[in-house]
Amino acid sequence: MTSADIIVIGGGIAGISAAAMLAQDAQVIVLEREAQTGYHSTGRSAATFIRNYGNATLRALNAAAEPVLTEPEGISDTSLLSPRGELLVATEAEIGALEAYAKGSSGVERITPDEAVGMVPVLKRDKLVAALYEESAQDIDVDRLLQGYIRLLRARGGRIETEAEVTAITRQGADWQVTCGDHGYAAPIVVNAAGAWTDHLAAMAGVQTVGLQPFRRSAVLMAVPEGMETSHWPLTASAEETWYAKPDAGKLLISPADEDPVAPQDAWPDDMVLAEGLHRFEEATTFPITRPTHSWAGLRSFVPDRTPVAGFAPDAPGFFWLAGQGGYGVQTAPTLAALTHALCCNAAPPVAPEVVAALDPARFAVPA
Repeated sequence: MTSADIIVIGGGIAGISAAAMLAQDAQVIVLEREAQTGYHSTGRSAATFIRNYGNATLRALNAAAEPVLTEPEGISDTSLLSPRGELLVATEAEIGALEAYAKGSSGVERITPDEAVGMVPVLKRDKLVAALYEESAQDIDVDRLLQGYIRLLRARGGRIETEAEVTAITRQGADWQVTCGDHGYAAPIVVNAAGAWTDHLAAMAGVQTVGLQPFRRSAVLMAVPEGMETSHWPLTASAEETWYAKPDAGKLLISPADEDPVAPQDAWPDDMVLAEGLHRFEEATTFPITRPTHSWAGLRSFVPDRTPVAGFAPDAPGFFWLAGQGGYGVQTAPTLAALTHALCCNAAPPVAPEVVAALDPARFAVPA
């Protein structure tokens, strides 16, 4: 039995960043079921920071994370962000969705359809009636972010155990005992940061679940025709998020923006879903669709109100939820990591009390 102050289950960006922050004041062990960290959603992210992405609570988390990503002291020597921009385009049928996005947004500029086509020349002008541009949207260097937090965690004495799939969690006295195969770990606090598997782990521990549902999202990389310069294009998306595209290492990343409910798994793309999404993209642009050079899928996991869950379970002492980040996990990681540290180690939260309350798992409590 290996003892620690805090066990973090999950080696994605959420678990690793939280562990790195917790290790300031506690002895921390991270348990990751795969052979490497960041294998699932973290390694399959679209890698974009969009300040206005998500509901009001998520926008507060984004705002608090941006200074850390820009000046990542202790994580990296230089900014983890680089200029990209986001362009949202709307057909007549999508005006409502565009207006809903604009409401409450900051730093978003309304531009004309002609200006949108000037930014992304493959857009079909006759399909567009309105557009929004967010200059502050930026690319995130996800691998550098993850590796920086790993270095910080280890420098603070934290440990990462890979190929450590949890097979049992029980409460024994003041400690949680976590079994991984033939080895056991014990700590008074367990942080459940297992991504799509968080509800599964809670049920294993006898803790009330939060209604987490994983959704599959797919993407492809498409070759860019010779002579077409795309590196300066913003991330471009339909207002109803039926597709999006962004430059990626000399190719174009295109996603059908699918959101199909699935069980927790190592996600793979569905050929029909990809075909339908590429057709929607093809209807909106003149970009030549050819055989993708690469395709993949990841999981975005949400609870019913689509707001992340961060805080101690009301029905289980020492059981901390860090779940439901959906498609916002990378860009909110610095804030949620700092909040996890604050709540577990009695430090000052990085966000306002109303944001902390909105994240509290107690909102899902079912009366006994």
